[in-house]
Amino acid sequence: MGDTAGTRVFKKSSPNCKLTVYLGKRDFVDHLDHVDPVEGMVLIDPEYLKNRKVFVTLTCAFHYGREDLDVLGLSFRKDLYVSTVQAFPQLKEEQKPLSHLQERLMKKLGQHAYPFSFIIPQNLPCSVTLQPGPEDTGKACGVEYELRAFCAKTMEEKMHQRNSLNLAIRRYKASLDKELYYHGEPISVNVHVTNNSTKTVKNVKISVRQFADICLFSTAHFKCPVAQVEADDQVSPSSTSCHVYTLTPMLGTNKEKRGLALDGKLKHEDTNLASSTIIKEGTNKEMMGILVSYKVKVKLVVSRGGDVAVELPFVLMHPKPTDHSYSQSQSEADVDTNLIEFDMNTPSQGDEFVFEDFARLRLAGMKDDKDPFC
Repeated sequence: MGDTAGTRVFKKSSPNCKLTVYLGKRDFVDHLDHVDPVEGMVLIDPEYLKNRKVFVTLTCAFHYGREDLDVLGLSFRKDLYVSTVQAFPQLKEEQKPLSHLQERLMKKLGQHAYPFSFIIPQNLPCSVTLQPGPEDTGKACGVEYELRAFCAKTMEEKMHQRNSLNLAIRRYKASLDKELYYHGEPISVNVHVTNNSTKTVKNVKISVRQFADICLFSTAHFKCPVAQVEADDQVSPSSTSCHVYTLTPMLGTNKEKRGLALDGKLKHEDTNLASSTIIKEGTNKEMMGILVSYKVKVKLVVSRGGDVAVELPFVLMHPKPTDHSYSQSQSEADVDTNLIEFDMNTPSQGDEFVFEDFARLRLAGMKDDKDPFC
């Protein structure tokens, strides 16, 4: 493909290779006033279908227990939202204008490729995963989004693994102004102490704490420090002190903490701390699954007891995406992408694609151990 990188497109096929789904990205941004549409194509083997149809489903689900207990008749999954479209044969009332990427993919894949699209409602939560402990097994607790394509006579018909496929996607919020803190951005805390007591302030402890409240079916509460600074800055009686302390909350220094809320988890891919939950007016909190918030805590350790503390809430989010595609997150920069390139009959810079297998991303240096999030 020469010096042209091409447009990256993710793909995944059913076990029998009769259905293949193509997506331009796996991360979909909530811009607060709208959510990126989920748009893709499904390539079909027409000889295999016979009189069956092809459906694509978008599901937002909340997992809150162990999968292996499902065999006992106990379900630990709550579907918060389900939307299904019939990709083939297309229904006239479901036909929508094609995006630029869909038009290019249709030209590339041929006449047996069919479009699908979803609009994620704004009252749904963002993707959140609670980090399991080292001894935990099975699927992690959290809110996740999933695309599923399958072949059947009707939507109600039982799906078969051989002619269906699942793709985990992720929705996250992006801030619209600079007054919010972004992931990876240092937080400066200005601590001004006026000591009018007869005691001495021995040291200052500053921490950033994440709060995750599970609000569906049960009332579990997780509180995790994600950044900490302790300074031996003493303040004598009848004196003042002013210092600026800098903390950067990051997942990299908190990977072993059970119950830590993450920004969703895509298979074999790293992620970051969960963004703050923004609850829109009129939204039922129970339908949010997990509520995430952050606070900076400043604690003054005082001699002979009587410690003083104050908490300052703040919002942590992703920066506003640029005009270019934001489908490649920072965590993907170090990933062995295992790209697959296809030559075109009439190559041109505007129509070149790089197809990437959806489920084969690996962190650099990661072993093939079973992913605890999958």
